[in-house]
Amino acid sequence: MAKILLVEDDKDLNNLVRTFLLCEHHTVETAFKGSDADALIQCGNYELIILDWELPEKTGIELLRDLRSTGSQTPVLMLTGKGAIDEKMSGLDSGADDYLTKPFNMRELGARVRALLRRPAAVSANNILTGAGIQLDVSKYRVVKDGQPISLLPKEFQLLEFMMRHPNQVFTADALLLRVWPSDSDATTEALRSTVKRIRKKVDPDGSLLRTVHGVGYILEIG
Repeated sequence: MAKILLVEDDKDLNNLVRTFLLCEHHTVETAFKGSDADALIQCGNYELIILDWELPEKTGIELLRDLRSTGSQTPVLMLTGKGAIDEKMSGLDSGADDYLTKPFNMRELGARVRALLRRPAAVSANNILTGAGIQLDVSKYRVVKDGQPISLLPKEFQLLEFMMRHPNQVFTADALLLRVWPSDSDATTEALRSTVKRIRKKVDPDGSLLRTVHGVGYILEIG
C-alpha cells in the first residue's frame, strides 16, 4: 500500500491506470496538467510519482527537474510515447528512476511500481525498521520494544510501520487516514485517535515518541 501521484493528460489512460493501482490497494491522486501536478507535489507526501512526459502547461521533464532540484528522492516512473534512446536518456538523466513506453501492459506497470516501492525498504536489512528502542519486523509482523515483544492489532501495526518509515515528519489526521485507512468504512479521526492511544499505551507510555502536534497532527520523533 502506497500513496501514488499519477500525472497523465490522457483521461482514458489516467482512469485505466488509476483503477489498476486502486485494485493493487494503493491510494492514488491524479492530475491531468503539469501545473496541477506541481501544486500537488508541493503539498503532498508521495511514495511514488507516475509522470507522463508530454503534459499541458508544464512538461513532465520540467516537473521532474524541479522535483529533483529540491533534493527530493521520491521515485519517479516516466510514462511516454517517446521511445528513442536519446529521449530515454534525457528522462533518466533528469532524475527519473524508471521508464515505460506507451502502449504498455498493466502487469508490467505493476511490476515496475512494486520494484520502485521496494527500494526505500532496502535500507533496512530484512525489512526491519528500528529506532528509539523499537524494532519492527515487517516480514514477520513482529514488534519489540527494549527487548520485550509487543502485541499490536493490525491497524496499530500498520500505523506504527508507516510512522517508522517516515520518522520526524508531521502528518495531519487526514493524511494518516488516507495512508492507513484508504478503503475502510471506519476511517474517522476518532478511529485514528484510538489507534494512537493504544500504540502509546503499548509502545510509548510516556508519550515522548509518538507526539501530538496540536492543531496539526502527529509525529514519531526518532533521533
